[in-house]
Amino acid sequence: MIRRFLEAGAALALALPAFAANADTIRFWTTEEQPERLARQEALAAQFEAATGTSVEVIPVTESDLGTRATAAFAAGDLPDVIYHTLQYALPWAEAGILDTDAASDVVEALGSGTFAPGALEMAAYEGGYASVPVDGWTQMLVYRADLFEEAGLEPPTSYANVLAAVDALHNPPEMYGFVAATKVDENFMSQVLEHVFLANGVSPVGPDGFQALDEAATTEVLEFYKAIAEASPPGELYWDQSRSLYFAGDAAMIIWSPFILDELAGLRDSAPPTINDDPTSSELASRTGIVTNFSGPSNPDGAAWADIRYFGITADADTDLAMQFVEFSMSDGYTETLAIAPEGKFPVRNGTADNPTAFADAWAQLDVGIDRRAPLGDLYEASMIEEIVGGLDVAQRWGVADGQLALASRMINSQAVNRIVRQFIDGDIDASAAVAAMNEELGAIE
Repeated sequence: MIRRFLEAGAALALALPAFAANADTIRFWTTEEQPERLARQEALAAQFEAATGTSVEVIPVTESDLGTRATAAFAAGDLPDVIYHTLQYALPWAEAGILDTDAASDVVEALGSGTFAPGALEMAAYEGGYASVPVDGWTQMLVYRADLFEEAGLEPPTSYANVLAAVDALHNPPEMYGFVAATKVDENFMSQVLEHVFLANGVSPVGPDGFQALDEAATTEVLEFYKAIAEASPPGELYWDQSRSLYFAGDAAMIIWSPFILDELAGLRDSAPPTINDDPTSSELASRTGIVTNFSGPSNPDGAAWADIRYFGITADADTDLAMQFVEFSMSDGYTETLAIAPEGKFPVRNGTADNPTAFADAWAQLDVGIDRRAPLGDLYEASMIEEIVGGLDVAQRWGVADGQLALASRMINSQAVNRIVRQFIDGDIDASAAVAAMNEELGAIE
């Protein structure tokens, strides 16, 4: 495997002279704004400059601000050249004219569309091409205290019923909260969690012809489930920060999070250490943890996983040629470095090249995770957990993808109407029937 990786690296190095030398600068917006990840992106930018002569200004943007900042910059004619963005923006930004879809399509074709994961390309398909270039992906996880589940004789939280049974058995605040559910309506985190919970019960607001009214019975099951786990959570406006903090302190039995938590959970990051004991470098909590990526509701026994794919968007205001070069570099010569920014949450969507179809997947598997201490995921978690994490991408879903309505679904998600109405139901301001009617009215008005 090592020899094959070295051969691939040598082959990729031969491609460097293909990039023309110049002395220009492009701007790159990234939501990977943690200092360690920024440093890696700046190092990648330096490699690109050494290869091409083009410098890259790496500009961190808080993910929750990305939509409003991009819209304002588009109106001012001041978009950056490249934006690293989530799936939800791909098609809406293409339709709004924010993205240069011809440029993205040309990059995909230059790299070889057959070298990308088909699902990642399908999610960004736009008018015979692609809105943006897929970069990496991850599956959302239900993280749980496997040790407490075993002690209580509980089944893993693979269904609404199993989650609620665990809440009944383990919820004992303030020492132990049964769950930490997202309740802060203006956080994208709540949108992600809710879409996963809706999908688990087979509920979607879009069908082949666009908006489809939510099934009242199945949606009521979703609402009642989410209210139950919200009532097993601490009070307040909760999002990813409180979920992680409470779980790390040993005060929560279940949370929903991304794989980015895996290195922190094992005590490899000083800025977010486990506090369950006196040793912030301990991997004890990781050893007590289990994960589930696919879980089900009563109306959808097969369940669903939720995946997030990230993309490079080349903007309408970009220096197109230089932006394309940067994206091509980041997805070829620099792709291993791109994945190394946070390999625990950046699964490759491009496994290799036409000459070596597994070059990048092989390289990714050798990457250590962590910041202040480093180790391969395989040394931290059992093989069955790694398989569960990666296997989630095989069954992952998103609203609208199967029906060709991702753009509409994304606009619905971005409206945060579901977040607001679910929160009204949780707070007891409206009943389930009124909540379903309100969602149907608001989502049905979105075009």
